[in-house]
Amino acid sequence: MRTECKNYESRTYPGGETVRKCNIDLAPEAPWRCPNPCKGYEPRLADVNWKHGTLVAPPTPEEPPGLDDGAAELLDAAEDIVNEAGKEILSEYQARESEPRESFWKRFRRSR
Repeated sequence: MRTECKNYESRTYPGGETVRKCNIDLAPEAPWRCPNPCKGYEPRLADVNWKHGTLVAPPTPEEPPGLDDGAAELLDAAEDIVNEAGKEILSEYQARESEPRESFWKRFRRSR
């Protein structure tokens, strides 16, 4: 991936796992490749308000074989499934949160 792009993000977690991604979701073959040419590519101009840690991110893993054989389409389809499930979960949660609740003080008065 183009690490000099403003939309590239890399984060290493305490367990040692590193995530490399495109913040605007234009790199379907992340973390190995960005599309060429990428319509979202913008050169990084400054490291403003960044927190730099002491760890060095491990190198990007080797590109898996067969990535050119439709892996991007498969990953897009999997992402669509996850996003759809997320929408359903969010709508269920919002419906539960929108139910009217009895105030704390009314419950407190009844228990006397």
